[in-house]
Amino acid sequence: MSLRNSVLIIAIVLLVDQFVKIYIKMNFILGEEIRVFEWFRIYFIENDGMAWGTKIPGENGKLILTVFRILAVFGIGYWLYDASKKHSSNYLMVAIALIFAGAVGNIIDSVFYGVIFSDSHQQLAEIFTDKPYQSWFHGEVVDMLYFPFFEGTFPKWLPVYGGEPFKFFNAIFNIADMAISTGVGILIVFNKKAFATKESVGTHS
Repeated sequence: MSLRNSVLIIAIVLLVDQFVKIYIKMNFILGEEIRVFEWFRIYFIENDGMAWGTKIPGENGKLILTVFRILAVFGIGYWLYDASKKHSSNYLMVAIALIFAGAVGNIIDSVFYGVIFSDSHQQLAEIFTDKPYQSWFHGEVVDMLYFPFFEGTFPKWLPVYGGEPFKFFNAIFNIADMAISTGVGILIVFNKKAFATKESVGTHS
């Protein structure tokens, strides 16, 4: 796959990701939920940390996280460029492109959303407002995809969690997160094909 096609994948993912996020931000109040199906819901939350709501403690924790993400994206971008120069497999090129696009999508939220949007608490956010909810590099990532496939209760005999309710699964995420997860999944499931060299491909052909 050429670098141009990889850039096209990145552009498509970013456009879809940002369109959905901006739509949700301007049409949903924080915490608002719509049930598309019982197992699929649109549920607007904002995440100011890492996956699963994990945060870096301290006043500068958010800034540190955003800067780290930006540095990581530069590394992923170089990886994609290097892979294209080495004519790596389509599996690898697609995986890196998806991971890159997802990382950039969430960085856009973190860097810009705090200064271009107003608060979403108990009101619809306004874009390009004169009352931004945060400062540069301190924006919150917009999440909205929720798939509670199964809800139940842990058996009472189970230590610690016995009798407690649970959901499978309770993660709320966005298009960018899906792109990252899909890219990582490709690298795991198709590991040998993704990292195959021309020599190894020729040997097995």
